[in-house]
Amino acid sequence: QVQLVESGGGLVQTGGSLRLSCVASGGTFSSYNMGWFRQAPGKEREFVSAISWSGGTSYYADSVKGRFTISRDNAKNTVYLQINSLKPEDTAVYYCAVQRLRLEIMRTPDWYAYWGQGAQVTVSS
Repeated sequence: QVQLVESGGGLVQTGGSLRLSCVASGGTFSSYNMGWFRQAPGKEREFVSAISWSGGTSYYADSVKGRFTISRDNAKNTVYLQINSLKPEDTAVYYCAVQRLRLEIMRTPDWYAYWGQGAQVTVSS
């Protein structure tokens, strides 16, 4: 069983930045591909970004490419999401998740086995 705890969310103005953190416990963090997803009110949970177990490969949704950066520190069991140039449409609850064991990075929620409680990001215009 893996537990994930996100932090770093908040209220920011358009163009602002935040860094989300997700600390994992209870598993072998360095062996997991990790993902970030978000869910806005009335919408389905959507893929934001993911990173391989080693940190050597990462993917982004087109809507965040160039603005968001995913990274990880396996020594700290932590994955990060740096969010820059925030837009009102980025407003959502952001979740980190552990991918089911598979070498290939997957981008749909059903491939992820464990989820954090979520961090609210609100962007004001």
